[in-house]
Amino acid sequence: MISTKINRAHITLLLGSLLLLSACTNVRYKDVSYDAKRKITTVSAITSAEQNKILALKKALMSLGPHIDPQEAAFVAREAVMYPMVLANQYQLVSPPLLQNVLVNYGYRKNGLCWQWTRDMGKQLGKKPLKTLDFHHAVAFRRNYWKEHNTLVVSAKGKTVADGIVLDPWRNSGNLYWNFVKRDSKYPWVEFTN
Repeated sequence: MISTKINRAHITLLLGSLLLLSACTNVRYKDVSYDAKRKITTVSAITSAEQNKILALKKALMSLGPHIDPQEAAFVAREAVMYPMVLANQYQLVSPPLLQNVLVNYGYRKNGLCWQWTRDMGKQLGKKPLKTLDFHHAVAFRRNYWKEHNTLVVSAKGKTVADGIVLDPWRNSGNLYWNFVKRDSKYPWVEFTN
């Protein structure tokens, strides 16, 4: 009689085969670390692409309302772009993101699911009290096992998810994807509620 139970050895063999066949890669970001004392991401070398992304995100954050503090927008933009790289290193990330999910779900990695990115990004960005910006835990396709996705959304103080900007580090394996919620056609974002 053949057992229909899949054991850990079979899963390991399957994962190893997937790793070889899917052209997956380990994700490692250089030149970034976290300064726990100052509670910010430190960067020893920043690329022009990263700098441009930070400036573009700051500009988008400033457009969320007439009273957005430029220093708050600068802080959020810089941390939102750079901190996911620190998390990717801590998570021992592999790409594509769905493979990281498999590794986490089978206990081969501790973190890297979209809701964990959201939690950890929210903690980091919430360490500095902000007067003109709010953060929201957003979800799309809630309770749909194969499609559910969580992310952080930033909005002007008092506004909703629909009025905000998606900050999604999971989608591109630590390379922040951001866009206005209304323009992110891939996911129908709503506020996460228990």
